[in-house]
Amino acid sequence: MLNLDVTIDQNSGFCFGVVYAIEMAEEILDQYGKLYCLGDIVHNDEEVKRLEAKGLEVITHEDLSHIHNQKVLIRAHGEPPSTYQIALSNNIELIDASCPVVLKLQNRIKNSYDKSDKIYIYGKHGHAEVKGLLGQTNQEAVVFQDIEELDLATLPRRITLYSQTTKSTDKFYEIKDKFLAAGIEVNANDTICRQVSNRDQELRDFAHKFHKILFVAGTKSSNGKVLYEICKQVNPNTYFISSPDELDRLWFDQDDRVGVCGATSTPMWLMEAVKERLEQL
Repeated sequence: MLNLDVTIDQNSGFCFGVVYAIEMAEEILDQYGKLYCLGDIVHNDEEVKRLEAKGLEVITHEDLSHIHNQKVLIRAHGEPPSTYQIALSNNIELIDASCPVVLKLQNRIKNSYDKSDKIYIYGKHGHAEVKGLLGQTNQEAVVFQDIEELDLATLPRRITLYSQTTKSTDKFYEIKDKFLAAGIEVNANDTICRQVSNRDQELRDFAHKFHKILFVAGTKSSNGKVLYEICKQVNPNTYFISSPDELDRLWFDQDDRVGVCGATSTPMWLMEAVKERLEQL
């Protein structure tokens, strides 16, 4: 055996928005044995499988149009107004687990839209949260993942800038500075969740203490990609895995100190399973 000394980062794991959504889902599943969820409840396949085994059924927005008289969970990412309209038409009882931070952002964007602001959203194209944000603007806001996507010379000279809640704070302010340098007046709204952004520094502190880092997250997790890159900057010997089955014994040396950490969508039970498997190597 390699005799690895394995420590789990106690600051990693679900953010409060995800905890809230999963607790709501489990409460209904325990009572009724079945619940529809609009999209993956969390961007982690292992956690989705666990809840599916309890009776959760993931549906698409297309499926929603054909469902009547049922309970449907809205996950922490939030939804656009059109989802609520469909639910009303189809007599669907929405179990709304939208994260309070996301709901606040939706309201702020709606207020900006009502004032005819030129709205730009720093976020991932097609992400569930971003779709909900776009819906507040009748699809008129501009979403960009990288400022290089935009032709700064043709942009309005005054814009209102928002961010998806799970993006990098440093990157957001870099983007703001680039707009300003291009002569664009920016009403910048830092709408990044502090529970998420604080993990930047927490992970930097954690990652440098170990020979190797195992970053555990789902491949669909935007937050996971950001936090993994932070770990890798601090500790080049950082490996991304989604389940214990992806571990490779060749990554480790005898008596390595190994840190296990994850995204805001990574369940603690999964990190514990990774720790257990590492200790068996």
